[in-house]
Amino acid sequence: MPFPATAQTQKIISLGTSLTAKDGNSWTSPSGDFAFGFQEIVKHGFILAIWFNKIPERTIVWSANGDNLVKKGSKVELTEDGRLMLKDTATVTPIWTADAASGVAYAAMFDTGNFVLVNQDSKNLWESFNQPTDTILPTQIINQGSSLFAHRTPSNYSKGRFQFTVKSGGDLSLYNLNFPLDYVNLVYWPPTGTKYNGFRVTFNQSGSIYLTAQNGSIVYMISNNAVSLVDYYQRATLEYNGVFRHYVYPKSINSNSVNTEHVAWSSLSFIPSNICTSITGYTGPSACGLNSLCKNDEEGPVCLCPHGYSFVDPSDELEGCRQNFVSQSCDEASPEDHFYFQEMQNSDWTTASYEYFNNVSEDWCKQNCLKDCFCAALVFTEDVCLKKGTPLFNGRIDPTLSSKSLIKMRKNSTNERKHDGSTFKRVEPVLLSSSAFLNFFLLFITCFLVLRFLNDRKANANMFYPVIQGINLKCFSYMELKQATNGFMEELGRGSFSTVFKGVLASDNGKCVAVKRLDTMIGGNDLKFRAEVSSMGRTNHRNLVQLLGFCNERHNRILVYEFMSNGSLESFLFGGSRPSWCKRKEIALGTARGLLYLHEECSSQIIHCDIKPQNILLDDSFTARISDFGVAKLLMMDQTRTATKFQGTKGYAAPEWFKSLPITVKADVYSFGILLLEIVCCRKHYEAKIEEQEQMILVDWAYHCSQKSKLHRLFENNEAKDDLEEMEMYLKIAFWCIQDDPAFRPTMKNVIRMLEGNVEVLTPPSPSSF
Repeated sequence: MPFPATAQTQKIISLGTSLTAKDGNSWTSPSGDFAFGFQEIVKHGFILAIWFNKIPERTIVWSANGDNLVKKGSKVELTEDGRLMLKDTATVTPIWTADAASGVAYAAMFDTGNFVLVNQDSKNLWESFNQPTDTILPTQIINQGSSLFAHRTPSNYSKGRFQFTVKSGGDLSLYNLNFPLDYVNLVYWPPTGTKYNGFRVTFNQSGSIYLTAQNGSIVYMISNNAVSLVDYYQRATLEYNGVFRHYVYPKSINSNSVNTEHVAWSSLSFIPSNICTSITGYTGPSACGLNSLCKNDEEGPVCLCPHGYSFVDPSDELEGCRQNFVSQSCDEASPEDHFYFQEMQNSDWTTASYEYFNNVSEDWCKQNCLKDCFCAALVFTEDVCLKKGTPLFNGRIDPTLSSKSLIKMRKNSTNERKHDGSTFKRVEPVLLSSSAFLNFFLLFITCFLVLRFLNDRKANANMFYPVIQGINLKCFSYMELKQATNGFMEELGRGSFSTVFKGVLASDNGKCVAVKRLDTMIGGNDLKFRAEVSSMGRTNHRNLVQLLGFCNERHNRILVYEFMSNGSLESFLFGGSRPSWCKRKEIALGTARGLLYLHEECSSQIIHCDIKPQNILLDDSFTARISDFGVAKLLMMDQTRTATKFQGTKGYAAPEWFKSLPITVKADVYSFGILLLEIVCCRKHYEAKIEEQEQMILVDWAYHCSQKSKLHRLFENNEAKDDLEEMEMYLKIAFWCIQDDPAFRPTMKNVIRMLEGNVEVLTPPSPSSF
């Protein structure tokens, strides 16, 4: 069949022609500048690609199967019916197919680097220029709705973490993805408040790259470093690290005047100028992965692990770092003996702090973090202390930063011996004369007896009067509760500020109770004690744990609750066996009803502030009972919100806690949303030990599975098929509850209506990433 004259100038690839996968096997352009074919990326792993064919690096500019390498012997074929297909040796179904209209007459590799499928009338039916991967070449354009995707690593051509796109609305943007999931986290270029709205990005024959409007006028010049195409190869690539660079490479590498050993791609321009400081979001991944820091040097961003951490995958530094030591346990005594702080100047972690303090010293900040088992690091600036938990997001090191980071590290044996710079520190004794010592001792005894007498009078007064006026609760003596718990012998659980013991009340026919003893050494526990008595004393609902009484004697702050025989929801959900969906559904609904009572139905509106599995207890019939009101907030009749510093537990806390915004009942709705996800999926909201990074953060993983119709990966096989539709509906409800904007979250009344199936559950927007 004769070909058109325009096509005769090309090296024609006829129908029925094929290439077999072996390194360098290719179809070249007429000049030999470009080739289309196979390169071996890893041992026995081949990629179908287009590359610069005359330079030693054979730099790839387009690829078809970066996510699915094929074995040696695989084949790409332009079939007799005009389809371009890549087939692996072990499969019948094509790995990749060019999406071209019917009527393909031949294929051609052009000297521009464009591979095309052409019909008999010389019309391009498919071309690689319209399906870019990470690179554009001179004469290539990116239209609205088209994108470049960064590779995962320099040697891994699967889709990575960053994208360059002209959005359908016309905005030119660089943004990072919630990798390894594929939805947008945030735009990191152009800077916040700047927009470049245009029709297409053009890489012209003069070597300039710019955004144009529909009428052809230039809106923004991306790279104006025009270099001759006669003397230089050129490309613009969105690199694996998120930087968009314009590169050149001299064509005259065989010239006697050029030392070929030192010839390489050189960068003419790049955006953004510093990606480490450009990504300033408070959620999701940054330029580097979890627990790592980004540092910008002369050649671009570098990811670093803090002291005591190492890369999860040394071949992919953007995947983040893992901790090499055992974290602080909430039960660990004397943390100052086991932990110290590793200091890093000019650094910070831009993710939202879960607690912060003003007008404090660095030493005070460290001591506060040591007492907090959730605190993994600090950022300190002048007199401002920011507490960070794991995982750590958006770490960066830059000379422009005035803050410093303090990473909490577990001491090893060497550190413990040399913590103050010497192996031992000797203290000289102070000698007292016998008469001076005797006088001091007598004075001490006198003061002790006077203070003891005054405290006893105060304690006796407390025994007969409630802590909060207007609340009718039994006032227990300390000795009565000590006897009931057999000397506080049988521990049921332990929290950051209290320990719960099992007790038996002899005065109440041997009734079992839970006795919650607040730690007298923790400052502010008197306020937590009063808050809990005040909150619980005003409530009466089947989905709340009932407060029976209290003890307010001397320094003892003790609360007495009804005993919950089936423990907490945490042990029920995350124990050995997977509870039935029916029982989990009942628990979710019971918890929602308890929250509705607190928000709308009790005499004083209450924000619980700390909804999590540990605070949902289960009675004899596994009915959900909300407990632990130590940080709850009472709202007066004319209030709808309260301003307060962070309370509750990281991971379950709503974003407004970290943005210094007023707190409303919608903060509890957010926490319930996280809890509901855990109930549906029977796993914790964050699990660092999961091998697959994409599954670590439950919110991201669950939303990804929901969007991609992969719920079978989220639920275990033993879930009944009849339940899957209902479980998917519960996921949607959870996603509505955890919307970043409190206004988008439903009230608990509407949550219950959705859980009961009385109203339609619409498809929710993407929730914010953790």
